[in-house]
Amino acid sequence: MRRSSLGSSEEAAAEEEELRWAAIERLPTRRRVRKGIVLKRYGEGGGVVVPVEVDVRKMEVKDKVMLLESLLKVPETDNEDLLRTIRKRIDRVGIAIPKIEVRFQSLSIEGEAYVGNRALPTLLNSTLNAIEGVLKIIGLSSSKKTTVKILQDVSGIVKPSRLTLLLGPPGSGKTTLLKALAGKLDKNLKVSGEITYCGHDFTEFIPQRTSAYISQHDLHYGEMTVRETLEFSRRCLGVGSRQMMLEELLRREKTAGIVPNFDVDAFMKATTVATKRASLFIDYVIKILGLDICVDTVVGDEMRRGISGGQKKRVTTGEMLTGPAKVFFMDEISTGLDSSTTYQIVNYLKQIAHIMDETLVISLLQPAPETFDLFDDIILLSEGKIVYQGPTENVLEFFESMGFKCPERKGTADFLQEVTSAKDQLYYWFDGNKPYRYVPVTEFVSAFKSFYIGKDLFEELRHPFDKGGTHPAALERMKYAISKWELFRACFAREWLWMKRNSIVFVFKTVQIAIMAMLASSVFVRTKMESGQMEGAAKYGGALFFSLNNVLFNGLPEIAMTTMKLPVFFKQRDLLFYPAWAFALPIWLLSIPVSLMESGILSIITYYPIGFAPGACRFLKQFLALFGIHQMSLSLYHFAGVLGRIEVIATTIATFALLVFFVLGGYIVARYDIASWIRWGYYISPVMYGQNAIAINEFLHERWNMVSDSGNSTEPSIGIAFLEQRGMFTTERWYWISIVALFGFCLLFNLLFILALKYLKRK
Repeated sequence: MRRSSLGSSEEAAAEEEELRWAAIERLPTRRRVRKGIVLKRYGEGGGVVVPVEVDVRKMEVKDKVMLLESLLKVPETDNEDLLRTIRKRIDRVGIAIPKIEVRFQSLSIEGEAYVGNRALPTLLNSTLNAIEGVLKIIGLSSSKKTTVKILQDVSGIVKPSRLTLLLGPPGSGKTTLLKALAGKLDKNLKVSGEITYCGHDFTEFIPQRTSAYISQHDLHYGEMTVRETLEFSRRCLGVGSRQMMLEELLRREKTAGIVPNFDVDAFMKATTVATKRASLFIDYVIKILGLDICVDTVVGDEMRRGISGGQKKRVTTGEMLTGPAKVFFMDEISTGLDSSTTYQIVNYLKQIAHIMDETLVISLLQPAPETFDLFDDIILLSEGKIVYQGPTENVLEFFESMGFKCPERKGTADFLQEVTSAKDQLYYWFDGNKPYRYVPVTEFVSAFKSFYIGKDLFEELRHPFDKGGTHPAALERMKYAISKWELFRACFAREWLWMKRNSIVFVFKTVQIAIMAMLASSVFVRTKMESGQMEGAAKYGGALFFSLNNVLFNGLPEIAMTTMKLPVFFKQRDLLFYPAWAFALPIWLLSIPVSLMESGILSIITYYPIGFAPGACRFLKQFLALFGIHQMSLSLYHFAGVLGRIEVIATTIATFALLVFFVLGGYIVARYDIASWIRWGYYISPVMYGQNAIAINEFLHERWNMVSDSGNSTEPSIGIAFLEQRGMFTTERWYWISIVALFGFCLLFNLLFILALKYLKRK
């Protein structure tokens, strides 16, 4: 089907399209999937329209805008037509779209928690909880926590091609059910029962990639724009099996001699082919979600003004819609949205469920009546039990059979959430032949099993799903969507962008170390320090120690910057955007130029004004030592940030570690003065190796070779005497040992950083 409504003035353009399409058809499928035909406007005012062959991966912005405008003039109505045209094209050549049916049987979930006054987050309670936790681990005390039943023996089926509403009052277990179905439950919870996708349990595939869980918490980098946030998500989540399906579609169309609509063909190729910046698909999601007006606005956070709460909620939804997931579990996606916007988004989700055979479960707290009417099925939860699951048109019939009726001017959703409540149930009793009595949730559950909808549901659950009918592309079995190299590149690009948006921090750090270097040059100026006497050696030792402190403490802001990024990291790690190493490695690599610059500034400003050992080699060796110290400290702060996960706790951990390193570092307390039982701590202190490296580099220079004033030739030189006095090493090889040790600590802390990112949970 070619473009319709072509006037006589456009016949030449139509012929040109056919010729260009014939040229594309002669290409191999791998190349043909990247080529499309789009209309370009030329001349004054764009009056001349010419069909042009383009590489869909490199489309110009104006071409993308023109293509989207031709397909989605009015997104509220045209999107359904677009999806139906795409589905008709797929069905015409006999390609089956993957469908996923989610089943859960006898699912029960329990957790342990403190109740009453012990549940309050006070300092006393936190201390007692920590002590009890340690005593429980070593078996000296039993847990004082109370077992809380979150879900109790729930069973059901979530079918594809139907939009399902999850409804229930707060605390009924909606979020827990959604997380359980998405495979994202906390490991501390006790789970029993079975959850399957098309008859396959979670050990047979990767549920976090097959499905997408959209949290009610909006966690994003505040420095990134809406478009950048969605593009990063698309880049990490990939396109799944869509590209392979498109290639098969093109092969079958070529064999059958079918000529598609060129606009739709270009759209499908541009939104399906894997690219680094899937801009057209991002533009499509942005247009559908109504984010056009804020597409280039930063998301914002507590410290940075950005988009509104409702827009941020739509970004959270769009973040997962950019991926190839076939099952969506959406938790409270209407928070902060007006009823009109909620209706539009749910209507779009209904279209992709009905037309593209997706499986969607959406949790809403108080949907408007017009939004409620969009849903095909409903799961009603109360007190951790499923009261009703089935078509929305039969839910009122069930409650009427129990003696409860929804008033005419009452919204159905509000009625369903209140009818199981002991406080509100009385107002809906309408059976005048019987006196009202409170009907508990357990009685509703038993009645539903006898209701014809419930009978059909449990009868279907008794028959296992036929695994043989599962589409080969339905379930994802690879943990990550793209290669390790592409994951690294995506995270590296985002980290570089984040550094540029926070450049003021790095500028301030650079200015700070420059000011401190000038201060040190003024205090330890060479005209006041003599290099041939023991008193001068002590002053030079103090100058070196001051330089070491400058480098160590200049990286402290890294703790705050690390903890600030952790909530987004934990969310994306659990959603399998990328592994821990892909997040940590760019942080480490991009810190190297910062270390080189800050260490270089300190060395250049202080070395010659203070009068350290002359010679380019000595200068470069001190610069290398300061660089190693700086890298070690940054790695330590990154690790402390993840270990604490909260800025105050992380700062406390890092400060305590530094104090221990300083005490055992050999300058404040000499090595020989450290108690023998703890002297091993001297050799595991990174500060010791940094102090030894810069001290050996200075005091083993020939200008310190003179002996003391006593004239005893058997006495060591001034430089060696000073090193021995402070308990430091006196051979040149220990400089290189210290340098290797510093970079070894840097590697160790970075490995611990990665391990902490991988295994620790958010607080």
